[in-house]
Amino acid sequence: MKYMKIAITSYGEDLSSKADKSFGRAKWFILVDTETGAFKAHSNEQNVNAAQGAGIQAAQNVANLGAEAVLTGNVGPNAFRTLNATSIGIFIIKGDVTVQQALSEWKEGKLQETSGSTIEGQWA
Repeated sequence: MKYMKIAITSYGEDLSSKADKSFGRAKWFILVDTETGAFKAHSNEQNVNAAQGAGIQAAQNVANLGAEAVLTGNVGPNAFRTLNATSIGIFIIKGDVTVQQALSEWKEGKLQETSGSTIEGQWA
């Protein structure tokens, strides 16, 4: 499947920002149009300190943005189920990289798509 809109978890608002390893509590989602290269930062502030439900709410927000795939370091079971239910692909970022580096690795086929959560839920 060819993905055109990719959401990348990030600590900052641009492509040179460090990619965030957390999905549900990531500070930002950088939505990139892979055809045009255009990108826009979307705050995830409401979920950063959420008592519970951050993964589900973040997944719903990413779906509402029109993302077709997510690049992140980890995804919990609730976020995975929510993303999976909306057919959003989940690719795992390895190592300390910028958003741009993660995107490049994804384009080169170096990021593996996950078929399940990579961490236990916060309350598991």
